[in-house]
Amino acid sequence: MEISEGAERGVQRLRSAVRDQWEALSTSERAVARYLASAPPESLVFASAQELGTASGTSNATVVRALQRLGYAGLPALKRELASDFTSAVAPEVRLKQRIDHVGRDLGDIWGEVFDEAQERIEHARRLTPDDALRDAVGVLDDAAEIHCYGVAASELAARHLTLALGRIGRRARYVGATGFALADHLLGIRQGDAVVIFQPGRALSELSVLVDRARAVGARVVLVTDELAELYGGRVDAVLTAPHTPTGITTEALTALVVADAVLLALTTLDEARAVDTSHQLTALREQLLAPRPRKG
Repeated sequence: MEISEGAERGVQRLRSAVRDQWEALSTSERAVARYLASAPPESLVFASAQELGTASGTSNATVVRALQRLGYAGLPALKRELASDFTSAVAPEVRLKQRIDHVGRDLGDIWGEVFDEAQERIEHARRLTPDDALRDAVGVLDDAAEIHCYGVAASELAARHLTLALGRIGRRARYVGATGFALADHLLGIRQGDAVVIFQPGRALSELSVLVDRARAVGARVVLVTDELAELYGGRVDAVLTAPHTPTGITTEALTALVVADAVLLALTTLDEARAVDTSHQLTALREQLLAPRPRKG
């Protein structure tokens, strides 16, 4: 992996943190820190906590503790810093080849790599989203007359999933995935008392600012599901939920956003159980009608 200026800053920050926190680390945590400071950045970007534990002669739990002592929320946070500018500076086909080279062709290793990264990202999301953030987001959506779910590219999957599932618990919702001039027509449909859920991990698209401004102008509220944009938009939205993305591409971009959406959906279901149960009953009845054999003509 070519080391960009952003990634080099990430390496220097890691090494500085190791120096600053060295005396506060336990013996096993020092082993982890020593390995992290000396390992090539590309090996860290693609490594799981289990692999780092093995390489440093410790355990995956020790790796997580050491990273937290060094000031990182977890391994995904370190990877994101080390992979800074990587996705924009390196061609997709080159990144794909690097993933293949790292994982190899052993099916057991491939299976393990995917599940290890998925687990790390989900656990990272769980740690980064406090209960009050979820409470704020659920409160915004529970009060909404209609919920507009926005997501483009890799984020489309989570936005469409939330839209469909909201309808199945009796909530009015629609998916919005337009960009450029086409988004203007959808913006007209946002009304006072509505809510907007934006799925966008890291790139500050111009559409996001227009969408947030439109919502605020008409009296709608906004929930942002993101990884890197909380600081940029935090003061302009009503709630922020964290969904860490992946710097490696081993697991799908939408993974943590989908899990976050499911948590929100379950919370909304419990707040109005009667509506959710009634809607589910109606859905089942309609499906049965659609599956019933049609009468023959004549």
